Amino acid sequence: MRLSAPGQPLQLTWRLDRPAPAPGHMRLRVSACGVCRTDLHLLDGELPFPGHPVVPGHEIVGTVDAVGPGVTGWAVGDRVGVPWLGWTCGRCEPCLSGRENLCPQARFTGWHIEGGYADLAWADARYVFRLPERYDDAEAAPLLCAGLIGWRAYQAAGPGLKRLGLVGFGAAAHLIAQVAVQQGCEVHAFTRPGDTAAQALARQLGATWAGGSDEAATAPLDAVLLFAPAGELVPWALQAVRPGGTVVCAGIHMSDIPSFPYRWLWGERRLVSVANLTRADAEAFLRVAAELPLRTQVHRYPLTQAQQALDDLRHGAFTGAAVLCNSTEPPP
Repeated sequence: MRLSAPGQPLQLTWRLDRPAPAPGHMRLRVSACGVCRTDLHLLDGELPFPGHPVVPGHEIVGTVDAVGPGVTGWAVGDRVGVPWLGWTCGRCEPCLSGRENLCPQARFTGWHIEGGYADLAWADARYVFRLPERYDDAEAAPLLCAGLIGWRAYQAAGPGLKRLGLVGFGAAAHLIAQVAVQQGCEVHAFTRPGDTAAQALARQLGATWAGGSDEAATAPLDAVLLFAPAGELVPWALQAVRPGGTVVCAGIHMSDIPSFPYRWLWGERRLVSVANLTRADAEAFLRVAAELPLRTQVHRYPLTQAQQALDDLRHGAFTGAAVLCNSTEPPP
């Protein structure tokens, strides 16, 4: 399912060739791919278009179909996951200091590198991960972006959290809420006003309180993780955290943040963002996901209904995460 230009619908495209993987790479037979709000940002032109058709999708679950020269530790048939970060230079200061997520030359799956809205995908073997066995393919897909970005945002909020706010209770929030609850944190979930289905899911997953983002926090929060791409919520979030608290902007794109009085930031409150992920994030979170019984709330769509899945995501038609499940066969 290919995007030819921003603002255009995805198009089903058949490719009859199956290029062998390049050195250091592997070819994967895709079984499932998560649908992420970042895919919407690409479709809407909010991310710079790379100038050529794009196959979106960066929460890829599949099996190794072939390995290229120099690949070790993987065999045909292994189940693997591929996340957003698809390649870094390994030589710049961010890469050498453990911040490869900030590599200025980084390339991202489903944006610069063809992604998982497809039967086959190709990936740099350095950026491929083993997945916990307790999740089936569709359940594992959201772990690879929603889970990882949620985890990085959670870590950015700092240690010792007792009361955590999650704003925008979608794919990322419904996973990290469970981690926080199982680690002894009180979770307050803020959804789109009137989204009673998401609020009910939050309570089912252990949230102490759930309501709309038009409501005030019932108690001062240690941190707020802001997953909604709405800049107007940043001033609200700063007012919701206690002195010394942290607001983490967790999206790759956000609408403009309006001006606000300095007193809302004062008191050593912190406003930070997270960008992308590192391989260390993936390894740490997947270990946690293997240990904790996380419930991934997934809504399955066939690959050919990728556009419908994106439209449903845009309009908040489901709770949890959408996942494309691959069952297409090429024409004779």
